[in-house]
Amino acid sequence: MINGPVGQLDTLRLPHSTDGAPRGIALVAHPNPTQGGTNTNKVVHTLAKTLSRLGYIAYCPNLRGVGKSAGEHDHGQGEVDDMAAVYAYVQAEHGTLPIVLAGFSFGTYVQARLAQRLGESAIERLIMAGPACGKYAIPHVPADTLVIHGEQDEVIPLSAVLDWARPQHLPLIVVPGVSHFFHGRLTQLAEIVTHQWRA
Repeated sequence: MINGPVGQLDTLRLPHSTDGAPRGIALVAHPNPTQGGTNTNKVVHTLAKTLSRLGYIAYCPNLRGVGKSAGEHDHGQGEVDDMAAVYAYVQAEHGTLPIVLAGFSFGTYVQARLAQRLGESAIERLIMAGPACGKYAIPHVPADTLVIHGEQDEVIPLSAVLDWARPQHLPLIVVPGVSHFFHGRLTQLAEIVTHQWRA
């Protein structure tokens, strides 16, 4: 449990699975809780496990009103404060280790806003899987942001993501034949993230 602005945040912690000291910290944000999104979501776990294998300690909080976390759902406003509290906690806990922000769907909105608040120098990289463009006013993101979207996303149309990315000249990885939840393709999602880190 991590202290948040409206009470404690129920947080899963996954240790790094590489030899030696950790490479950094990863904070992973879950999808929309009004549609069942929690920190046990399969895409969240895929991102966390992948980053763990790359040497990061992964923290996956349930944001306010989700699971055992205090508070009520705030449609992405207070949730940024929640994630900022987790960011401050891991800084105090782990010192100057680099911090990666990752999110899925609604979680991409939370993480993009946190990245904007913190400034580019405060994070190592931002990962956005199935960004919730069109549903939320996602701000511009750093140029090296890793954006991954399914061609056949039935929740967030690919066209909405392209419309958001185009003014930023932001490249994205489109996975052919993939739905919003990456059904049957979670291994491929993990491979994409791993390849981008090693590229």
